[in-house]
Amino acid sequence: MEEKRQGLIVWLHSLKQAKMLRKFGNVHYVSKRLKYVVVYCNMDEAEKIAAKIRSYSFVKQVDPSYKPFLKMEFESKLDKAKEYDYKAGI
Repeated sequence: MEEKRQGLIVWLHSLKQAKMLRKFGNVHYVSKRLKYVVVYCNMDEAEKIAAKIRSYSFVKQVDPSYKPFLKMEFESKLDKAKEYDYKAGI
């Protein structure tokens, strides 16, 4: 059974402690310019881990990723004018 994962975006004052965040989950990305780290953890533990990360002094803010809650099935809608051109063989 595949475990559900959720990303946490951790905004930092300094990147010196970015390696320390590895103990909370998989560090997926570190932005040096904007000073944030993307950490993936289990979805059921995300709130607990976010609260623990927020308690550190080097952390500005922790934002959850909304990707697991988004609908990922997309539909294509054809324009009526283009549909007519395709049928005409132009």
